[in-house]
Amino acid sequence: MARGSTRPTSRDVAQAAGVSQAAVSLVLGDKWRGRVSEATAERVRSAARDLGYRPNLAARNLRLGRTRTVLLVVPALTTEFFAGVYTGAARVAAAHGFGVVLYPSPEGIGPARDPFASAQAALDGVIASSMAADALTAIRGDQLPLVMLDSDPEGSLGAATVNLDIADGVRQVAEHLLTLGHRRFLHLAADVPSWTFEVRARELAARLGRVPGTCVRTARTPLTLQGAVTATAAALTAPGPLPTALVCDDDILAAGAYKAIRRLGLRVPDDISVTGVDDLALAGAIDPELTTVRLDAELFGERGMQALLAVLEGRTPQAGDIPVRLVVRGSTAAPPG
Repeated sequence: MARGSTRPTSRDVAQAAGVSQAAVSLVLGDKWRGRVSEATAERVRSAARDLGYRPNLAARNLRLGRTRTVLLVVPALTTEFFAGVYTGAARVAAAHGFGVVLYPSPEGIGPARDPFASAQAALDGVIASSMAADALTAIRGDQLPLVMLDSDPEGSLGAATVNLDIADGVRQVAEHLLTLGHRRFLHLAADVPSWTFEVRARELAARLGRVPGTCVRTARTPLTLQGAVTATAAALTAPGPLPTALVCDDDILAAGAYKAIRRLGLRVPDDISVTGVDDLALAGAIDPELTTVRLDAELFGERGMQALLAVLEGRTPQAGDIPVRLVVRGSTAAPPG
């Protein structure tokens, strides 16, 4: 190796092993079989080890037309759920030599500006939540290998979709509350144009509608704590009998519902039972602890990345929705009286 050089090159390895640079490339690229002898291959590997040689992956990836970088597009990071999705995706990506760039759509949903000068030039693929789907056109993500999360499999933009079994989660909530004896329900619904929230509303109405004597009202709210406080208060002070169970589209909305219920002098669960979805850390921090549907965010991210790797390699991604589970805590009980 030349004096003053800080990093050995393939030329240095070739000189030390007494072979050509082409032979070094074949051996270190694991394409030597049938082209050079086993003894030559071992001589190259030994020289590379002795010199501390490491291939220039950036240059190699440019030659292959790959940056080994994936973009994960999610709604604004208002909860730790999407942080968990990122953690799972990044874990699988790292095991396969990929990096993950996290891009939260600034307003939670809707268009977003291209985070790169040219997304197609800078990325190998995209994983996107349906809640951030409108951002895809702006960043040209729909023209790259794409996997959609929480998305309608029938109308997905992507080459593959990965879903949590959210419909089953809603059915578990409904069965739990019906078994406790509830018949008057309020659905605190996220006012977000997203497939996952459409599924929650449809499944809840369908399941409760099969039981005689049930009634379901819907109160729509932005996906914020204060929005939930306002919407819950308005719904509970409207004319008519109080609901005995409040089904919330996520845990943040449930926390807002708690505040509104208490401001009206009512108690959870003595007067009104409350349920959520996600099982965030918040669910165990509020009092009483929240009955909610546990969604495995990290597994969701892992499956999303595994599906994208399959798409990039021309394989069929794993089929089947990810199971979810109702966690029963202190916020649900039999209806009063």
